[in-house]
Amino acid sequence: MRISLNWLRELVDLTMTPTQLADTLTMAGFEVEDIEDRRTWADGVVVGKIVEIQPHPNADKLRVCTVDVGAASPLNIVCGASNARADIYVPVATVGTYLPAVELKIKPAKLRGVPSAGMICSLAELGLAKESAGIHIFELENPQLGSDARSLLGLDDVILDLTSTANRADALSMVGVAREVAALTGATLRLPEVGSVSIPEGSAGLNVRISERQACPAYIGTVIEKVKIAPSPAWLQQRLQAAGVRPINNVVDVTNYILLEWGQPLHAFDRDRLQQIAGGDTLTIGVRFANGGESLKTLDGQTRTLQPQNLLITANDKPVALAGVMGGEETEVYQGTENLVLEAALFDPVAIRRSARSQNLRTEASGRYERGVNQAELAVACQRAIALLTQFASGTPVAQEVADTRPDPSAWMRSIELRLDRINQVLGPVELGDATGEIQPEDVQRILTALGCEVSLVTGEGRQGSPNSQSPIPNSQSPVWMVKVPPYRYRDLEREIDLIEEIARLYGYDNFCDTLPDKTEPGYLSSDQMLTRKLREALRGAGLTEVMHYSYSVAKTEDDREVAIANPMFAEYSSLRTELVSALINAFQYNLEQGNGSLNAFEIGRVFWREEDGLIEADSVAGIIGGDPTQGTWTRGGALQPMTWFEAKGVLESLFARLGMPVEYQPDRRDPRLHPGRTASLWLQGDRLGTFGQLHPQMRQQRGLPDAVYVFEMDLDVVLDYLDRDENLIPVFKPFSTFPGANRDLALFASTKISVAEIKRAIASAGGALLESVELFDEYRGQNVPEGQRSLALRLVYRASDRTLTDEDVEPVHQKIREALVEKFSVSLRS
Repeated sequence: MRISLNWLRELVDLTMTPTQLADTLTMAGFEVEDIEDRRTWADGVVVGKIVEIQPHPNADKLRVCTVDVGAASPLNIVCGASNARADIYVPVATVGTYLPAVELKIKPAKLRGVPSAGMICSLAELGLAKESAGIHIFELENPQLGSDARSLLGLDDVILDLTSTANRADALSMVGVAREVAALTGATLRLPEVGSVSIPEGSAGLNVRISERQACPAYIGTVIEKVKIAPSPAWLQQRLQAAGVRPINNVVDVTNYILLEWGQPLHAFDRDRLQQIAGGDTLTIGVRFANGGESLKTLDGQTRTLQPQNLLITANDKPVALAGVMGGEETEVYQGTENLVLEAALFDPVAIRRSARSQNLRTEASGRYERGVNQAELAVACQRAIALLTQFASGTPVAQEVADTRPDPSAWMRSIELRLDRINQVLGPVELGDATGEIQPEDVQRILTALGCEVSLVTGEGRQGSPNSQSPIPNSQSPVWMVKVPPYRYRDLEREIDLIEEIARLYGYDNFCDTLPDKTEPGYLSSDQMLTRKLREALRGAGLTEVMHYSYSVAKTEDDREVAIANPMFAEYSSLRTELVSALINAFQYNLEQGNGSLNAFEIGRVFWREEDGLIEADSVAGIIGGDPTQGTWTRGGALQPMTWFEAKGVLESLFARLGMPVEYQPDRRDPRLHPGRTASLWLQGDRLGTFGQLHPQMRQQRGLPDAVYVFEMDLDVVLDYLDRDENLIPVFKPFSTFPGANRDLALFASTKISVAEIKRAIASAGGALLESVELFDEYRGQNVPEGQRSLALRLVYRASDRTLTDEDVEPVHQKIREALVEKFSVSLRS
């Protein structure tokens, strides 16, 4: 909100400079984003009078003005404004004046051969308007010529651009800011004089009927007749302009003025237009929610299709305004308006927020209603507006109808118990000169009283002192107060901790001690964090790129393990994800569609699911691999080569080798998204680690993916539990053997139901210490291989660390392996 210091000085005794006030407000939680010193806009501009005006001898559109500025001799100024004439008072920028609005310094000049010593200014040249049709004319009688024109233009002011937090609705008004400044500085507060206007009894054909009492707890409708639409007084226009509001006419300007002064939005309807829309002899103002198919043309000229959440003001049940947001164009005040219906109402913040958001419309009024308007001063603001309309528009109030369903006013004064012990426990020590100490009871009472609270001291026996009591407090016990919150802070101050925050604000954050704890130690990563970083490095080392997705997914009706979100942002984010693979597949497809090629990526994130015991969450790591693994296709004439199962498995094997994880593979068919014959479950020393497999051909075709795409997903907790074991945390160096190894090949026919992993385990068990490694290097199915079997060829490497092995050392072990395979799997040995 833009705060005029001239206006503020009328409400509170202010002796601070603008910079000091800005610093004080900022430290108290009201950020001052800008200080606009208008005094610099027209420094050197004086009041002048055009004494004589003559045509320019060399230009049809220019005229030569003789201007009296109170000097010994009048100025000769060439002017091109069409509204320039003799005997008017105008602002004159004298030689040497700098006008920052147009970045112009006034110098003596010749215009088409005629000397000109100054410039007669328009409002645009003075920075008070974006455009001006001509020079500005003062509507004054016998002003002092040559006097400073800034006070007449409202340019003797400084504007603070103030930003308040969402909980401080009271700070969106001049009265609210004045109360805050008075509390911060201890200055005297002077509220505006409301004025008293008598309103005759009787309805004058006006009724008020509220259908939605929760959305509109109070509504005051006032009929004002015989108004005369005219420009507002200059001082009122200047205050509106300083606040960034464009003056329109005296009626609309008064409603905007009350909005800025008290923070209470008002709206003025043209009564005759209301009656015309309503029809009939009587007029009933109503408040209800919109029905389907209704529309309303608002003041911004847009015809809006109304939604069920739009709260409406109606005339005989016909929509005439968006309640608390914007009025209707058909009932707006215009130049011919003679009679008014002035609306002053309270609306529910939630109802206004929903209504404004559904229309994508936010106004000064809706912004205040959304934060919560001070309900205790509704009648005060209404009375103030009526008095101003009577004064400036010559209106006569003839009737007033009130619909008020609010609770008793005593309910607006919330009482909160406040303990000094709790204050000092939360806020800690403060600086008291050269020493440190605690906030004193008298400081607490002074601050809360300055905020408008009623403070009563509660003694140990439960007796209460007088409001705002300053009586001595016994040292034998810590004082406790009962604090009554003023109505304008009702929505903000709800608990004891809110009062403690206010004490800290007004006491001054810079008065609190900022000592560090006696013992500190540097931060460090936990074991899980370090191991997760190690896992990330290994995944990147395997050639995968890390990606991150939202923790949301599309709801699947067939998945009863899914956790639905009560208020999703979008339909695509209506539930929490139960796995990571789906998002990776979508990312892979998106990259292909964008021409970025295949995405080899991984993600580490949290997954969520529902079980009988309740909601469960865990961390998971998943990845996707696909596309041509080679760089460049020129050797194959541009043809892409799909990644094979063994190449994809090799990526995982390199990951497991980096981490030292002995992972085993077992056939698996549980995931319908994966190829039933090319999917394996991953096992780590008896614990299920996860799944690895190729995408199902049907899914690949539907998504337009390459011939072979592979995914994996692993339980991160299983990985971390293994890596966190003592024997795995610290690697043990094993010296390389200086003696050569002995290679033996083993060929056999084995059933297709027997996995290579099972055969390798049997070989390792029988081979003992001499067997160094076992690798499969060939598999064949087809001609000359018995049906239901396959031909496997494995290379076994034997090595000893203390000698070169001979055939006598190797053959017995090799024979033992052969016999074990025949006995356990009934294989047919070929070599």
